[in-house]
Amino acid sequence: MSATVAERIDQVAAEFAELEPRERLELLLEFSEKLPELPERLQAERDAGIGRVHECQTPVFLWVETPQGRVQIYADVAPEAPTVKGFVSVLDEVFSGATPQDALSAEANLVHRFGVAEALGMTRMRGLQAIAHAIRRKIAASAA
Repeated sequence: MSATVAERIDQVAAEFAELEPRERLELLLEFSEKLPELPERLQAERDAGIGRVHECQTPVFLWVETPQGRVQIYADVAPEAPTVKGFVSVLDEVFSGATPQDALSAEANLVHRFGVAEALGMTRMRGLQAIAHAIRRKIAASAA
């Protein structure tokens, strides 16, 4: 049996908790390298501005699908924002493959859970929170 979203969040949060704030940013940079490329079928939508998380200053584009009742996140984040890209990659890792019900039952305030708040400014924190909320909204809409 695969881990629940809450268990995956606990695992990632434990990774971050072992580190000093500066090292947490380095871990986000490592996660940024794991974010899969945006599928070609969604690139035209991105180029047209579809899927953009407008509350985030960084250009972040998100799509959520639930094929076979499992969450699948597709994202594109500007390469000049590796911490934001890393956070999106963390969310992809914890939510992808889960059932929508499991994903939506997980705690909502993941930005603080991963302990990156003190290393980031308030503007970036609000942007990351907006991304997490956008994913939750898209999961709910996709599963409806």
